[in-house]
Amino acid sequence: MPSLNRTAVVKQFILVGFSSLGELQLLLFVIFLLLYLAILVANATIMVVIHFSRSLHTPMYGFLFILSFSESCYTFVVIPQLLVHLLSATKMISFVACATQLFFFLSFACTNCFLIAVMGYDRYVAICHPLRYTIIMNKRLGLGLVSLSGVTGFFIASVATNLICDMPFCGPNRINHYFCDMAPVIKLACTDTHVKELTLFSLSILVIMVPFLLILISYGFIVNTILKIPSAEGKRKAFATCASHLTVVFVHYGCASIIYLRPKSKSASDKDHLVAVTYTVVTPLLNPLVYSLRNQEVKTALKRVMGMPVATKMS
Repeated sequence: MPSLNRTAVVKQFILVGFSSLGELQLLLFVIFLLLYLAILVANATIMVVIHFSRSLHTPMYGFLFILSFSESCYTFVVIPQLLVHLLSATKMISFVACATQLFFFLSFACTNCFLIAVMGYDRYVAICHPLRYTIIMNKRLGLGLVSLSGVTGFFIASVATNLICDMPFCGPNRINHYFCDMAPVIKLACTDTHVKELTLFSLSILVIMVPFLLILISYGFIVNTILKIPSAEGKRKAFATCASHLTVVFVHYGCASIIYLRPKSKSASDKDHLVAVTYTVVTPLLNPLVYSLRNQEVKTALKRVMGMPVATKMS
């Protein structure tokens, strides 16, 4: 957890969120509650299917299992409080609670960015070095990559949260957001924030752009390898194994870039609420749906776990 040593007057913040919508907040409560339950059920389903299906006990699905768990934790940090505030008139949050939410939100967000990059490397090894896949992507390397993603994610989140919490907050206490995120909180600091904002922007580049570029490089090699496959069916199957991951990559990094890789003058606007809903609610739901609907192995394993008949190909 980050240090909370600072000089400040503000002890509580007000999360403005969707206050301007008045009675429509009740409708939003129902919508977000249903979406949150869908996220929990979808991610839990993915984890249960992978756990009980021996055919899915591979590095690729191991990473997917960890990603689903991390996404569930990620939404737990934000959505339950959002639901409470949609029904509450005060919408208050203490400084300590705000710092805690910020820390864990950033921790799981950073971890997810690195995990998706690890999954890209897994696809690279599987397609470009299929005969050596089990040797390269062994259990030790897999656990190491997951551990490195988590440790690095939590470390960067700790640095970022400390930078923000060390600022003095002695004036306005209304956060123009529905949870404690970096830009809306920094905006309330009563000091010059340019140096710290530049540092946080550099961390954002490290977390978002570096993994994304590594994924693009991996897929450059993947595409080059696939184009050398002689049969059209072989090419189709190879591309199909990457389709789910690519969908998640562009949605995840695209939303993150819109929020965290922008000039200061364009940050913390009211329009951010819609984008924030995308990366805190829609994306965590999209991931398990994409991997279950577009992945034949997962669909087949799901049917087996549910006791449904599975069609077998005739030789």
